Amino acid sequence: MHLEFSDEEKAFRAEVQAFLDEKLSERLRRATSLTPSVFTDPEIYLEWQAILLEKGWLAYNWPVEAGGTGWTQTQRYIFERECAFARAPNIAAQGMKMLAPVINRFGSAEQKAFYLPKILSGEHRWCQGYSEPEAGSDLASLRTRAVRDGDFYAVDGTKIWTTNAHLSNWIFCLVRTDTTVKPQLGISFLLIDMGTPGITVQPISLISGDRELNQVFFDNVIVPVENRVGEEGQGWTLAKFLLEHERGGSCQAPGLLVAIEDLRAMTRTVPGRNGGLLVEDTDFMHRLAMVDLAAQGMEMFELRLLADIATGRTPGPQTALAGLYMANIRQSIDSLVMEAAGPAALELETARPLCDLDLPDPAMSVSARLALPTYLNNRAWSIMAGSSEIMRSIIARTVLGL
Repeated sequence: MHLEFSDEEKAFRAEVQAFLDEKLSERLRRATSLTPSVFTDPEIYLEWQAILLEKGWLAYNWPVEAGGTGWTQTQRYIFERECAFARAPNIAAQGMKMLAPVINRFGSAEQKAFYLPKILSGEHRWCQGYSEPEAGSDLASLRTRAVRDGDFYAVDGTKIWTTNAHLSNWIFCLVRTDTTVKPQLGISFLLIDMGTPGITVQPISLISGDRELNQVFFDNVIVPVENRVGEEGQGWTLAKFLLEHERGGSCQAPGLLVAIEDLRAMTRTVPGRNGGLLVEDTDFMHRLAMVDLAAQGMEMFELRLLADIATGRTPGPQTALAGLYMANIRQSIDSLVMEAAGPAALELETARPLCDLDLPDPAMSVSARLALPTYLNNRAWSIMAGSSEIMRSIIARTVLGL
């Protein structure tokens, strides 16, 4: 596999680095470094998105006709990697990277004209209404009903594990519109204003202290039929398309490599088990090297996915492999950080956002202070976008043909 960038790609990387040096403030970098979750505080990501929008780089993974940059897959990879290593905030993935591709592919001209500009501006902040109390990774068993009456649907039911529902003003939902057909054929895809009467958001407390997850209840929520994306009963197709982009639409390996880089720096300052520094502990450094190799392998796999996408092929079931690798490597890194921090990792600050707090100096370091909330928060990677068990089943059936 040829991994050398062309002269044009090297020039593009230099342009991205210069832009980040100029526009990415220390305040934004610090906020990113003090965020134990993958989900950035809205005040932070909206500021960064406005900077990218002004530059014309916010919709870099959208089609050109929708405001995209026209970058190649390699340029997108370079941009994401440089942003990760510069500690740029994550943008709002639910709108920019999950819903927008669905609207661009399946939405009407009116839907594209109405929703896409508001996603770009940040006026619409989106959450995802997929999982339910008895329909997590098995989305086909969802029970939230949408009964049509003329030009409207009446929606009743509940969604759970809804990330940032308390901070969102719109939600895209899978709802059951037909109970007489095969479960996958009776699902539709609705866009619902969170300000509609009948919607209640109930928080779910996390042991990490982060305030991300919610349960959302719908009690006779009236939604215009024009808010349906695609045809009635086409929701399962749209859901699979969205999940493939969620798992394979962005590169996750750069973030892993950044975390490994931070951990390696940490080993040069904290004590090891034999009286010296942790970097001198051959057992620990061997385990760190193995995780590093796994992350580099993940990067190669993602580059192969991007190469497939560049030829016009959809990400496909191989994205399940990316999701599984990501979860395993991320949690391995977190365990090593906890071990490196030792007793100092037991310091658990639950107030958020950390970047806005006037906290006393940490017991050891900022990295140690973030070790436990990051470890606890990232346990969820084993179930995000489908549990690891479901990912293995998908891989066995669709990739390995078992």
